[in-house]
Amino acid sequence: MIRVLIVDDERIVCTHLRTILTAADDLIVVDEAYDGAAAVEATVRHKPDVVLMDLRMPDVDGIVATQRIVALRHAPKVVVLTTFDADEYVLRALRAGAAGFLLKSTAPDELVNLVRVAAGGHAVLSPAAAQRLIRAGESENSQAQQAKRVIAQLTIRETDVLEGLAAGMSNAQIAERTRLSEATVKGHVSRILVKLDCDNRTQAGLLAHTAGLTPG
Repeated sequence: MIRVLIVDDERIVCTHLRTILTAADDLIVVDEAYDGAAAVEATVRHKPDVVLMDLRMPDVDGIVATQRIVALRHAPKVVVLTTFDADEYVLRALRAGAAGFLLKSTAPDELVNLVRVAAGGHAVLSPAAAQRLIRAGESENSQAQQAKRVIAQLTIRETDVLEGLAAGMSNAQIAERTRLSEATVKGHVSRILVKLDCDNRTQAGLLAHTAGLTPG
């Protein structure tokens, strides 16, 4: 039997999901939780195979609860089940460690099958969530490529200094790392900001991170 924990702050939703899932011979609902903190406690207590997690809940939300659950030893698969399919929710849920993202509008038969798939260790995404993830990945890749093109105009020494900025180093620390004087580092920083069209060191450091530039 596949053991499922349902997490949603609306009890009527939990009842609806329980009805759908228990109609399958190989699924059993071990408990319901109505907020994120209770979800973590129920996971520890019942050791489910799959947790169906709502996102928007009072106090501890579904993102935080997911992070805590996936950090547990022998963690279950967490599948986010929500009405919110905006890009930010998809990405935040998956980055928190969710094994899938489904909409509450998912058809009952499909939901049952996807719970089985998740229990088997596979990722599950609703078509809408999959498209958003693809678009977000393409956007991030495009931003990284653009950042790399901008940084490519820097000299080798300026790139070394930029790596220090990306690490949050002071001019003195960068000087020690690159074996340059602080005055020279300060001059490099000024030229870097002009070349990269950045207003300050933080913006330059963020641009470096976007390009994947980290201290060697």
